[in-house]
Amino acid sequence: MKIGRITVSDRASAGIYEDRSGPEIEAVLREVFGAETKFIVAVIPDELENISAQLREFADVVNCHLIVTTGGTGISPRDVTPEATRAVLEKELPGFGEAMRMQSLAKVKTAILSRAVAGTRRNSLIVNLPGKPTAVRECLEILAPAIREGVAHLRGEDPHGS
Repeated sequence: MKIGRITVSDRASAGIYEDRSGPEIEAVLREVFGAETKFIVAVIPDELENISAQLREFADVVNCHLIVTTGGTGISPRDVTPEATRAVLEKELPGFGEAMRMQSLAKVKTAILSRAVAGTRRNSLIVNLPGKPTAVRECLEILAPAIREGVAHLRGEDPHGS
């Protein structure tokens, strides 16, 4: 299983602070897919074209089965991850964002400000996650069954083994 993880953060990409959300993505997804999971990593600034280009690279060239972003899903002027993602998606999967917002809303009343999206490009499932490590874990845990099945479908596998 090959997973691309992209941390979208001006400050983390400039080395101003440590990326903690990206490693949390790896920790949770290793629990879901196993220790042999291979991660391709990028830490990039909040720039629409850079984000779209990285998503295309991971989907079209690297052929990642799953691409997970963290950060840039809020409403500040620099938060452009959803727009960059929509620009490359072939099929949008609105249920992912809806499920994350509902899961997070139970803990943080401002979670409905998240604009995270998900969808597919070629044989890759792309999912935007919030930028906080605790939110990354909470969201991935609720999405894990759908991610597992979605990746299986995109790989042409029977997700139920029948």
